[in-house]
Amino acid sequence: MYCLQFLIPVLLIPKPTNPALMHTHVMFIVLYLIGFFLERKPCTVCSVIFLTAVFLICYSGVGNCLFWGNCEGHLCDNG
Repeated sequence: MYCLQFLIPVLLIPKPTNPALMHTHVMFIVLYLIGFFLERKPCTVCSVIFLTAVFLICYSGVGNCLFWGNCEGHLCDNG
């Protein structure tokens, strides 16, 4: 469970309020997680706990997910 101390703070990083910075935020999170899983190779239990937490956060309500912003009932587009 030692590896969770590096994964749990990822869930606490606040999303930017400016929609233009959302893409940069998502890329940072994705690249951090890829780098973490490739370098540290966390145990299966830690990986399952973290992925379950991400799943529950993303599907608990609109706008809570790490990987997309609050769309308020319509598709998010840059146009």
